[in-house]
Amino acid sequence: MLEEQTGLADNDVINRWDMHVQMTDSRNIKMPNLEHPAYPAATLLQLESLVPCRESQVSLLLSIFGERHHFSFPSIFIYGHTSSGKTYVMQTLLSTLQLPHVFVNCVECFTSRLLLEEILMQLQSCSPEVEQTSQVHCDAFNDFVRLFKQAVATQELQDQTLYIVLDRAEQLREMEANILPAFLRLQELTDRNVTVILLSEIVWELFRPNTGCFEPFTLYFPDYSIGHLQKILSQNHPPEYSADFYSAYINILLGVFYMVCRDVKELQHLAALNFSKYCEPVARGEANERDSRKLWKNIEPHLKRAMQTVYLREISSSQWEHLQHDDEDPGQLKGLSAHTHVELPYYSKFLLIAAYLASYNPVRTDKRFFLKHHGKIRKTNFMKKHEKTSNHLLGPKPFPLDRLLAILYSIVDNRVAPTANIFSQITSLVTLQLLSTVGHNDQLDGPRYKCTVSLDFIRAVARTVNFDIIKYLYDFL
Repeated sequence: MLEEQTGLADNDVINRWDMHVQMTDSRNIKMPNLEHPAYPAATLLQLESLVPCRESQVSLLLSIFGERHHFSFPSIFIYGHTSSGKTYVMQTLLSTLQLPHVFVNCVECFTSRLLLEEILMQLQSCSPEVEQTSQVHCDAFNDFVRLFKQAVATQELQDQTLYIVLDRAEQLREMEANILPAFLRLQELTDRNVTVILLSEIVWELFRPNTGCFEPFTLYFPDYSIGHLQKILSQNHPPEYSADFYSAYINILLGVFYMVCRDVKELQHLAALNFSKYCEPVARGEANERDSRKLWKNIEPHLKRAMQTVYLREISSSQWEHLQHDDEDPGQLKGLSAHTHVELPYYSKFLLIAAYLASYNPVRTDKRFFLKHHGKIRKTNFMKKHEKTSNHLLGPKPFPLDRLLAILYSIVDNRVAPTANIFSQITSLVTLQLLSTVGHNDQLDGPRYKCTVSLDFIRAVARTVNFDIIKYLYDFL
């Protein structure tokens, strides 16, 4: 009887130990946070690793998509600021799960005909059964519906949902009035299992037509926090260095650039560009990976130099690396920001100079500067209480078009006729954001402008046409 009890006790101990081992093994197996019965855990785990810090949005999209053969929501509107991961998440999600999809950038396909034909061309590549043609002609949305039904008539595309992703969808507002409502109801118009996904940087309220349309399912992608950026950028650490060492470098990088740059791609570029300089003391044996103070002193002047070129891409990566090895002052930058050089047509430069003078000179000083026989006029005659402060500290003032042209005719030696070419160059300066319009276009007294360039910039432009702009600025009299 005692032996039987002992045997039972031993068996209980063995069973409990086996259960403990199984539980420990199951804990060691990483399970994905994303769950969906239609896809294996390994695929979801891979998807989760590719879209860090966007698990909640991907999980919601998976629940909306359902299984492959299910009819999904007819249209989905995804919006968020620049570099919030909208395009990348959608491309990664559809490619990883191998869902049939069409991805079109509406900036590249800037007309409705180009957009519809591009969708049909990509549909042909989705199905190997359809014979691919060199070009598809589609002039109207009625033709698109007919050709779309023919393209998805294959068994492969009928058995699962087809996704049409329109990136930069705000461009649809510039097309015909029927394009956007038709895409929102494409599932109803074609009677096919299709979902249209719109990606945009503006909210849906700015899309909604006045006549009303089908309301899509809206999904917001928030900006990445500094913790999210730390996690995303730390994934790209080189294998020859530890993850903690690279994470400390990313922490320093974000401490410098986070207030001026939240763009993931730009931060990745900056991280790859400056990492070799950060680890130089470690490579030379002058410091180890834990000497954060010495590493910071080595990288600080180079990060300050890189701060001047955020977003500009004014020099190539190889030129930047060569510049880092030069024994020059770190503040000296051999790029566009140092020389403030810009290529403009001849008269556009004088237009910009005239705009700068009109923005920073009081109106009553025009007679002094631009009239040949004005007599002797003292500066005190122009100065009032509100003009004692420097105009450059107060900022640019708006000016009308006729004053701009009057100053232009005065500073240009040759006679310039007010042709359409001159007016088109003014529009080009506004497009380049060197000038900005003030007020509304429907003002009866004509358009008003404001010059947005700095003093160093306009001095560099003036030097290219041998014009001494300082002599014509009221603040420097």
